[in-house]
Amino acid sequence: MRKITFLLFSLTFLLTACEGDPGPQGPPGQNGVNFVGQSFERTINFTSTNDYTVGLEIPLDIELFETDMVLVYRFLGQVDGFDVWRPLPETVYTDDGGEFQYNFEHNYDFVTIYIDAPSTFNFDSLLDEDRLDQIFRIVILPVDFINSNNIDVDNFNDVVQYVQ
Repeated sequence: MRKITFLLFSLTFLLTACEGDPGPQGPPGQNGVNFVGQSFERTINFTSTNDYTVGLEIPLDIELFETDMVLVYRFLGQVDGFDVWRPLPETVYTDDGGEFQYNFEHNYDFVTIYIDAPSTFNFDSLLDEDRLDQIFRIVILPVDFINSNNIDVDNFNDVVQYVQ
């Protein structure tokens, strides 16, 4: 029994007492995060002359990769001094019972923001406040980081923590 106890003690000591080199220091991060998302804002006027569609080129100073996630948020205003943003697509219901949607699509370096509606929708019924001076924030984030950190991309406040 004494030999078994000595053997177990020795084995436990060897496994817990061994320590290797700690390895090289990793790159410095921001609050423990090794990436920074990027964003830019644009004010858009939707008109019938542009078919309620506006194309935006992603600025050249934003480093973009094929795997990056592009998100678009629409500025709704301020509440208690804080900006309120809503992710696209966003459905808006009109006073006359109609509905339309702010939406977007993108390819590698281009984002198109548009107003979409059923074929029965009368675009002439859009209010100026729904068409003119609409502020959008386009956010580019590495998709691997989003997936590995379980970030809720529908919550602008979660996303903006990682945006430069």
